[in-house]
Amino acid sequence: MKIIDWYILKRYLATFFVMLLLFIPIGIVIDVSEKINKILAKKVPFLEVAGYYGDFTLYFANMLFPIFLFLSVIWFTSKLANNTEIIAILGSGISFMRFLRPYIIGASIISLLALLMGFFFVPKASKGFNDFRYSYLKNNPQVRETQHVYKQINDTQYIYVSSFNYITKTGSNFNLETFKDNKLISKEHSNTIQWNEKDSAYNLFGYTKRIVGTMGDKLHNEPQKRVKLNFEPDDLTPVVYVAETMTLGELNKFIEKERARGSGNINSYLVVKYKKYSIPVSAFILTIIAVAVSSMKRRGGMGVNLAMGIALAFTFIFFDKVFGTMAEKSSIPPLLAVWFPNVTFGILAIFLIRNARR
Repeated sequence: MKIIDWYILKRYLATFFVMLLLFIPIGIVIDVSEKINKILAKKVPFLEVAGYYGDFTLYFANMLFPIFLFLSVIWFTSKLANNTEIIAILGSGISFMRFLRPYIIGASIISLLALLMGFFFVPKASKGFNDFRYSYLKNNPQVRETQHVYKQINDTQYIYVSSFNYITKTGSNFNLETFKDNKLISKEHSNTIQWNEKDSAYNLFGYTKRIVGTMGDKLHNEPQKRVKLNFEPDDLTPVVYVAETMTLGELNKFIEKERARGSGNINSYLVVKYKKYSIPVSAFILTIIAVAVSSMKRRGGMGVNLAMGIALAFTFIFFDKVFGTMAEKSSIPPLLAVWFPNVTFGILAIFLIRNARR
């Protein structure tokens, strides 16, 4: 790398991280102003609040990562253009594609960071962020409850629970039905089911088991029974929330397990999985678009470039959110929906860069 490469790369990375350091505290201040009354009213411990805003920082930065990157590249590239530095660089015989090299290196570094964050750190932050919100800030506890879950857990068994609360790991009206050759063999019922994390078992309260026989049924009752069952609390929790809190390895295993069970929510899990890959790739696309838009000196100065950048950045976010929701709620393949914004803006990047080279 040449001196000019190091110069641009340092500006690229420094501007991006300064942008994060500027906007994240603003986001925290706005969030505190909205939630301080509830936090004080419920007397939330300080360490819980501090942990929440640590998770909020990662969650917020990951969610708005494309906007921060796009605006930071437009900002410092526009300054280079206004100072006629880009004209001097290109006038020295360096081609426009060669000028892009430090930007691509910077995008590679940011993409690798985003990939690692999405695979390992953001899921944990997402769990802490949502747990705090639903534990202390939501007025309606039903928001965190899954209603009327009926799932197949293996080839012969089905479970049903009328409601399940993720915070307390407690459900109501639990049924476990076992079939053989499409005939009901037994049905187990409990008024309340509670997950015991220490021994990975369930406590069943008000337990009843009915064994179906040809000459008559047999009933067995117990006030309380501890059993190990072939499903986990994550199987009974809200779809998007569960997927967001899993690392890549955990999510892959979870998707395979749900696919084997014939779950109808596979698309929602796949959207979360594919976004872990698509967001880092967007760093390259948005970097190229930002350079193409801001590398020319304009009469309106940096304001025009920033206005164009903000419009394009929010258009990208709009596409990302809309097509992600469509994949979850319709028959659009998740892979196509998640990658459509990148493909569309990738074509735009090629068009803009070809015109910028002229």
